[in-house]
Amino acid sequence: MTMRNILIVDDHEVVRRGLRSLLAEKMPGTHFEEAATSAQAEAKILQDQWDLILLDLNLPGRNGLDVLTTARKHCPRTPVIVLTVFPEAEFALRAIKLGAQAYLNKQAAAEELIAAVNKVLAGGKYITPTLAQQLASALTADTPAAPHASLTERELQVLRLVALGKTTKEIAAELSLSAKTIATYRSRISAKTGLATTVSITRYAIQHHLVE
Repeated sequence: MTMRNILIVDDHEVVRRGLRSLLAEKMPGTHFEEAATSAQAEAKILQDQWDLILLDLNLPGRNGLDVLTTARKHCPRTPVIVLTVFPEAEFALRAIKLGAQAYLNKQAAAEELIAAVNKVLAGGKYITPTLAQQLASALTADTPAAPHASLTERELQVLRLVALGKTTKEIAAELSLSAKTIATYRSRISAKTGLATTVSITRYAIQHHLVE
């Protein structure tokens, strides 16, 4: 039997340990590696070959969607399961469009996670009923999209960081961009969503479960 290599990316050690224990029980002989930040995750993605990546979205530094983009660029055949606290309504479609094979909420039962792992390792996608409904709605355009749906990945990332209370200078440093560039993103966010102040952005992000 060929040993599988699985990368678990989550900023909470207790979550990483729990996932590792669960999967090790169901998949004996599997080799696991862990990453707590986006930088650690991207380094491991570039350095090694993986059979599966379990990926949280809320990570220190660049967010999980950025890590997903890196994974799709450097190991396009490696399946990625996004496992996060954020509801499917907010990030699932983005994750699937970026190349994730499954999107699960951390409240999902262990059996569902195992089913998703088995499905994607077999070359398929794991689509929950909630996500299936979202995909159907997106195709028929019967349901109006939320204002933030029009944002680019970087604009959404800036919006979330603003909602978390970070200043323009802090956001610029975290994303390795200039303060002027962040200000430009703020202007675009305002134009697309009508959210012109930090207070309105924070309120909106909380209401739409864009931040924990």
